[in-house]
Amino acid sequence: MNIFKSISITKRTITTIFMMVLTLLPQIASAQKGLVPENMALINPGGFVRGVDSNDSKKVSTSNLYPRKMFQDESPSRMIYLSAYYIDKYEVSNSQYTEFIKATDYPAPAYWDHHQLNGPKQPVTGVNWFDANAYCHWANKRLPTEAEWEKAARGPAGLTYPWGNGLDLNKANFAKGKKGQNEITSDVNSYPEGKSYYGVYNMAGNVFEWVQDWYDPNYYKTSQEVRNPQGPSFKESSSINSVQSVKGIAGKKKVIRGGSWFAPAQSITTTHRFWNNPMNNSYGVGLGFRCARDVESDPNMEARSFYMDALIHLGAEKFGKAITAIDNALQIRPENTEYQSLKDLIKEKQG
Repeated sequence: MNIFKSISITKRTITTIFMMVLTLLPQIASAQKGLVPENMALINPGGFVRGVDSNDSKKVSTSNLYPRKMFQDESPSRMIYLSAYYIDKYEVSNSQYTEFIKATDYPAPAYWDHHQLNGPKQPVTGVNWFDANAYCHWANKRLPTEAEWEKAARGPAGLTYPWGNGLDLNKANFAKGKKGQNEITSDVNSYPEGKSYYGVYNMAGNVFEWVQDWYDPNYYKTSQEVRNPQGPSFKESSSINSVQSVKGIAGKKKVIRGGSWFAPAQSITTTHRFWNNPMNNSYGVGLGFRCARDVESDPNMEARSFYMDALIHLGAEKFGKAITAIDNALQIRPENTEYQSLKDLIKEKQG
């Protein structure tokens, strides 16, 4: 039976609407792009694979010299779901941090006068976790969670490095340039060929980046959080018995990610987890950061998206999915008579 013979919305009409939506998608994307804060990348909502299994051959092959136990705190891999968020495309630079110091009279970080590290476009380094957190709040942002950092780095394909699955000396600043020729940080907009799927720069090497979470070596194994995980609380992680190799670390350290210009190759993978005392600002580690920001949702646009989904499912005669979509729209905008009329129509044809 053709359900469209007795309804006012014909299959041709729905097809026309569907094609119109497809035509408008580039304009919608362009409009959304215009709303993204300057020098930030929009990370769309959805799932990604966090972590890597300790027997993953791609991960371990980064170097046959390092034992598999080094990767135990990165496993097991798991699908994690995140809401949309923004993340800085670049590590916070000395120039940006200077503006923060001027506006707040905040103390300068360690190595502020180091002639090889204080270029305006180089990443600020020698900051502890509290410094990084203070800057992000001043900038109306926040530190990214560990999960947010990892998703922005590895992209939907779950890459080993931000640019792909193969180590490339020309796409990141690490291991002092491998041969020791590069013993300083690079500008925050350097290595464009090494940026991540989302267009985020230097997520491998340059400076280790502070994130929001406390470090617990067993967190990936024990946590049940799969939606917007915030990491272990200080109380929770203090009660966990750490593995022998990092005994006493849990609950006392903050996570740092991405490796640095000092760090060896195995430290710059997108899943590598490392830790540091939140008070530490060590030169030898190379500590910097970038910020993130929540996406302010637009209820009207979100409801309209569900409404369009309902129309598309109706056109495909997928009534169950159409009902679910229009219910989502009505949950956001229950007063909308257009949405209610479409729901009535779907239910009538569903029988």
